[in-house]
Formats: sequence, structure tokens, C-alpha cells
Amino acid sequence: MSKEEMQAKVAELEAEMASVDFWSDKVRAQAVIKEIAELKEKIAGVGKYDRGNAVMTIFSGAGGDDAEDFSGMLVRMYLKFFEKQNFEVKLLHENKNDHGGYRNITLEIHGKNAYGMLKNESGVHRLVRISPFNAKSLRHTSFSMVEVIPDFKDEGSDDIVIPADDIRIEFSRSSGPGGQNVNKRETAVRVVHIPTNLAVHVETERSQEQNREKAIQILKGKLFKKQDDERKAAESGMYISKTTEIEWGNQIRSYVLHPYKMVKDHRTDVETSNVDAVLEDGEIMEFIEAEREL
Repeated sequence: MSKEEMQAKVAELEAEMASVDFWSDKVRAQAVIKEIAELKEKIAGVGKYDRGNAVMTIFSGAGGDDAEDFSGMLVRMYLKFFEKQNFEVKLLHENKNDHGGYRNITLEIHGKNAYGMLKNESGVHRLVRISPFNAKSLRHTSFSMVEVIPDFKDEGSDDIVIPADDIRIEFSRSSGPGGQNVNKRETAVRVVHIPTNLAVHVETERSQEQNREKAIQILKGKLFKKQDDERKAAESGMYISKTTEIEWGNQIRSYVLHPYKMVKDHRTDVETSNVDAVLEDGEIMEFIEAEREL
């Protein structure tokens, strides 16, 4: 339904509300009021899951220690930001290296409007700096990808139905904290969606069943985002290659530490030279506010 069609539908329903016998059927009346509210939110660009919680995964691109270190910098930046927003954060999975960097990490973020606030942080983040891992002190460019999906647990996940034959479930021992039970038994779960090869790994819940449920919940969020990305691409006339991951071509923000200091969002053109405030203190609200217009 186009924006004009939604506006016409709202006008039609509001005219119905004005009728003298509108409240004679209370069930119908409440359904109309709910539909008007939902349509107005869609017109305003508020998505169905925007008010709920979010799941964020950060993946390191090619580049070894430099890329994994950059992912660690992004994790610390976001954790500072979440703290300022009074969001609760739960670790679901981490693959850490020996230098405090991350190959990948998945966090569950609880807070009002968490998904709506964070969803446009999805994309490739780029860091330019003198590599601390290079003896020749050469300038190095690193890439990390941030993926933000809705937490389907809160809003219900009937929108995405996954046939049992489409998933493969693998079990292993958990590597993280969680008590003796977690580490002695094969409680960690990896769920693979066979048609798309999307995979989710969860190991922090106490039981295998809890990890399995959480992994499938996150997989539904990933499939929702994939479908949403493909819809947006079709609407904008973009061609999505079947062999190239669209996400890695979608560079959204650069963090330049050398030869000058600047953080710039390539979609909104918002920029700041106060790199430390962004990376060390999580001062990214200026970027997030601008993203609301995307």
C-alpha cells in the first residue's frame, strides 16, 4: 500500500469514526482505532517492530587483527551508548581473539524503541588509522559489519515461519560463562537456515533447549531483515547480486584517525572531528537522529 493509499484509508476510517453509531459495535470500533494508529505509524515511517528490543551482531571483515580490533572498538562504543540510554544488554555469543578484539559478537539489547533507534546502524563501518599491529606503522583500512535485527520474542514472530526441513541444528560445548552445567554439556547451539545459509550461534543460556529457542528467534529476525533489505532494494531499483553479499558493499560510516580525525556518515553527511567522543564515549546520537530521515 502506497503512502497516498494509506492516507486515503486513514481519512476513510476517520470518517467512519465520526458517525453517530460508531461505538455501537465496540469490537469493530477498537479495531478501527488500532488500524488508524498503525497506518499513521507506517506513514510516519515507524516500523512494526521499532518499539521493541533489538539484537545486534558485529562481524569483522578481512584484515585479521586490525579488523577484529576495530570490531572491539565498535562494541565499546555501542556499550557506552546503550549505558547512556539505560538499555539493558545481554551477551548471546562472542568469538574473541587474544588481543581483546572480536571476530564476531552478538548482543541482545532491551529498551524502549531499541530496534527503531538502532536499525539504521546496520551496514559496513570503515576505520582508517596507523595500524598498531604493523611494525612499519603503515596506514590501514579495516571494515566491520553491524547487523541489527528486531527481537521477535516481544512482538511475536508469526510474520516469519520457518519450515522444520529448512533448518539444520548443531550442538557443541559452550565456551563462555554460565556455570558448570553450561560448560560440561553440549548446550551451545548453531542453527543454519539451509536455503539462505544464514547461521546463528547461541551459547549463553543454561540449557540446550533455551539456546535453540533463542537461536531460532534470532534467525527469524535475520530472515525478516533480509526480506526487508530486498524489498527496499527492489523499491529503489537496486540489483542485488546473488554472489556478492549486499551488506559488504553498503559502507555507511567512516572513522578516520589518520591523517586527520573525522567520523562521517555517508548517507546523511553528518560528521564530527571529535573522534574520541564517538569511539570512547559512545556519543553517536547525532548520527542516529539524522538516520531517522533515511
